[in-house]
Amino acid sequence: MNFLELLKLINERSDFLESTLLIQNKIFKLHKKDLIILLKQIGTIPESIAHDFSQEKLYSKITDIILAKSFQELGFQAAVNKERANCADVIIKSFYHNYSFVADAKVFRLNRTARNQKDFKVKSMSEWKVENEYAVLDYLFFKYPKKNSQIYGQALDSNVCLFSWEHLSFLLEKNIKEKIDLDLSSIWNCSFKIA
Repeated sequence: MNFLELLKLINERSDFLESTLLIQNKIFKLHKKDLIILLKQIGTIPESIAHDFSQEKLYSKITDIILAKSFQELGFQAAVNKERANCADVIIKSFYHNYSFVADAKVFRLNRTARNQKDFKVKSMSEWKVENEYAVLDYLFFKYPKKNSQIYGQALDSNVCLFSWEHLSFLLEKNIKEKIDLDLSSIWNCSFKIA
């Protein structure tokens, strides 16, 4: 499945739950090379997605599915959270090391210029950790604020890793995979180390 096929599925579907399950099954069956191509295209909501709540909501859910699949390819157990509100969208556990973390994908339309700290939900990510050690926010690297922003201080204070689709595709392209002798937790814990 390529990006255009994915967009076609979104535009054809009407039932959110049914559409989510169908698309999740297709994404979870993708080969890594196809996933990497999607990772490079999924970071913004395209204008072909109607400005209505249901299609944007489905697109956003699909980004969480792609995020979970990416972490699976990195050697983790990852699942999309079924709950709808006040929780992280993806739960990830290490098979080899004793830690887990939550992750959330952020996407916006490119023409949306007003992004503030509430859009990123960094503080919420910290609260959603619950019993998990880390929290990871995934967004387009070049779209993170370029000047001073509250999200950077919040990420340091709350130990939330500000990650990106570009970082994920790089790790997958380089065949990085967590294993017994490779613990990737230092990446997810980077805000603590920087702080």
